[in-house]
Amino acid sequence: MLTLLFVVFLLVDIGIRLWLSTRQVRHVIRHRDRVPAEFANRIGLASHQRAADYTVERVRLGMLERVFDAAVLVGLTLLGGLQALDLWAGHLAGNDFLRQLLLLAMAAVLLGVLELPFTVWRQFKLEARFGFNRMTPGLFVSDAIKGVALTAVIGLPLAAAILWLMGRAGDLWWIWAWAVWVGFSLLTLLLFPMVIAPLFNKFTPLADQELSNRIRQLMQRCGFAINGLFVMDGSRRSGHGNAYFTGFGKSRRIVFFDTLLARLNGDEIEAVLAHELGHFARRHIVKRIVVSFAVALLFFALLGWLAQQPWFYEQLGVLPRMDGRNDAMALLLFFLVVPVFTFPFTPIASWYSRRDEFQADDYAAQQSSAEQLVSALVKLYDDNAATLTPDPVHSAFYDSHPPAAVRIRHLGAAAR
Repeated sequence: MLTLLFVVFLLVDIGIRLWLSTRQVRHVIRHRDRVPAEFANRIGLASHQRAADYTVERVRLGMLERVFDAAVLVGLTLLGGLQALDLWAGHLAGNDFLRQLLLLAMAAVLLGVLELPFTVWRQFKLEARFGFNRMTPGLFVSDAIKGVALTAVIGLPLAAAILWLMGRAGDLWWIWAWAVWVGFSLLTLLLFPMVIAPLFNKFTPLADQELSNRIRQLMQRCGFAINGLFVMDGSRRSGHGNAYFTGFGKSRRIVFFDTLLARLNGDEIEAVLAHELGHFARRHIVKRIVVSFAVALLFFALLGWLAQQPWFYEQLGVLPRMDGRNDAMALLLFFLVVPVFTFPFTPIASWYSRRDEFQADDYAAQQSSAEQLVSALVKLYDDNAATLTPDPVHSAFYDSHPPAAVRIRHLGAAAR
């Protein structure tokens, strides 16, 4: 029964994704030759057409990647790929615990290698074609090596801890594993801005004193404390611009891409930050963390039950071991297969995210200037080649932010 459900849900997943992507491509192409009225005096036709072409190329690559990922998923499960990896791990490691840890590592390496061609094509072909790529092959390799090393240093101990709990903590191991995962997630949030991010980018204090004073005044008005204002050398890798808050407690800081500072003026930067502060003022970040932890608890509970069911393995292409534990295999099967069954919930999550964005925009209009936020958004849409004419159905299903024209109209109403 599980095999049939898995195949049906996977086919529905692929079918809906391809249908939505086809709608997006057709809609963007259909509106390629005319700039929407909301942007007619702000963005030129050539920029609009560039954004349309960029969107279409990204969607088409995503369609190919999704079909490939589905084939890999079937190969790893129903066609016996994970079974073969487990047998190989058994030959390489005599200790059962090390065999399971090795199985997780081998699966992670295999998935990374299979994903690599798409990553390289996206970075050095697609992004380069539209003038966004600034990453050299040497920097790409350096980032990849650092990423693998970081995953090994952080991921392997976490995996080992969960495997140990699955084998030693009894039937309620999933509660303890969830607690470990929550602690790990919070520790990562704390360490990311100060330890992890600097491994990949250079962060320097914001040198513009006038802008710094202006931002700190905004922080005071909003009752928000930070540990520093930093500029990140995002231009080393990409022409895209952004700004973000990171960390929590004493590690909380604001980070600007250098590409963003080069494009926006002080009024616009203040408005963008006021929007980000809106997420904190409306407790969006805390709510999302709480929801993610609650959902994770449900998933761990489900995994705790499925890991004890022989049919869970057998109907997904794996013969459970009788001479050792199957905890690592349960983890792999669960986290590979569950996204297929949770895909139908995507539009709900997208809707909640868009609602939060509207609320953050309203907050920015109160604390700063809706007109300046509109001006900043238009520049960012233009610079990042974001489509101004997404398909409504595709946008409703996927987009975490409101469509450009809808968002601009909303801010216009807030300004009035």
